[in-house]
Amino acid sequence: MDLKLHQCFVAVDDHDKALHFYVEVLGLEVRNDVSFEGMRWVTVGSPLQPDVNIVLEPPGANPDFSPADREAMARLLAKGVLRGVIFTTSDCDALHARVREAGCDVLQEPTDQPYGVRDCAFRDPAGNMLRFMERPG
Repeated sequence: MDLKLHQCFVAVDDHDKALHFYVEVLGLEVRNDVSFEGMRWVTVGSPLQPDVNIVLEPPGANPDFSPADREAMARLLAKGVLRGVIFTTSDCDALHARVREAGCDVLQEPTDQPYGVRDCAFRDPAGNMLRFMERPG
């Protein structure tokens, strides 16, 4: 079986703030930014992984959600309890310095973990937790 990840979804409450963070701070590239049926379809990704996209979408983007579901998702996003993405990097400390300098909410300073990676964690502008891990060289 030939199975590869193509897209993952991250809930955001403000596309412009999210784009600034993911593109200007993290260095991802915009792959798509179009209006679609009253919504905005935005994808970003690493230049090193042209076939993997992160879709930045409103927390209630699912067309099958009821108004109550959309409100519940927005509340969960505002609390910062929705999961984000784990990135790998060749230099966790440099990435940490760059993201911290941009004023992002630090959740964890670079730390050597007992399971063999060095990692750190931040919140994106919408409150999603993002982890950045460096594998030993």
